[in-house]
Amino acid sequence: MESLKWLSFKQQLQANSALTLQFQYTANQWVNAAYHITEIKQAIITSIDCGGVMNAWTEIIVQLWVPEGDEQDKAMHVGKALSIIGLVEQTLPLNPEGIVKIEFGSTQFDTRQMLPNALVIDGNNLIVDLRPDAVQCKAIDRGGSCGTNDKGAECCTPTVAIKPKIQLQNLAVAASCAPGSGCC
Repeated sequence: MESLKWLSFKQQLQANSALTLQFQYTANQWVNAAYHITEIKQAIITSIDCGGVMNAWTEIIVQLWVPEGDEQDKAMHVGKALSIIGLVEQTLPLNPEGIVKIEFGSTQFDTRQMLPNALVIDGNNLIVDLRPDAVQCKAIDRGGSCGTNDKGAECCTPTVAIKPKIQLQNLAVAASCAPGSGCC
């Protein structure tokens, strides 16, 4: 499944601005309605994978925070989320091709970044259904393997030039350095 891009996420919010914005982080588990969007981060990632290939992409991370002890029956409207996004984008233009991640944690759920699996309209709610992000091997994604490639070489081992063999010579001459001779 392809990751949701920032432009598409924002357009879906704009098309549903009158709805209430809910986040479901696992089956029947919801981010408390008292949540705040505390930060929107743009992270430019550059990496070298196990096959030695450079990769680059951008992530847009929407951070949710729930104040301890604060309970509400109704979450924020999508329109309020859009006003926060507008405030952010006045100063920080967000990459429309950036991969959207939602960062959330609570006393019942360890903080992590999750991917929007789907945005679903249910009555007066726009539900962002989240799924865990997964570790991947880009070498496999490119059609290689993580282990050995079709030439038998390991993809996770950098290619090393063949080292020249050096001929060792015995430089010790028995008569030139004897114990007690003072030469050493």
